[in-house]
Amino acid sequence: MTNQLTNQEKAQVINSHIRNLVFSKYNLEVDLITENAKSSPNAIAVSSINASITDVSGQISVLETELAKYPVESE
Repeated sequence: MTNQLTNQEKAQVINSHIRNLVFSKYNLEVDLITENAKSSPNAIAVSSINASITDVSGQISVLETELAKYPVESE
């Protein structure tokens, strides 16, 4: 007996990862807002946060592409 995930289960796992990344991206956006609100924002911190937002956006994009491989049948 082999244990394989259904397309729906695979989609659920990917959607869970996407949701976590969306939360992470929003947290980074809040970090950027608060850093820029300082009287003297740290340019290195701003650059690092922007790079992290770009990385997370790329991860979300890749997972959305992967998600398209697992169509879920309508009930």
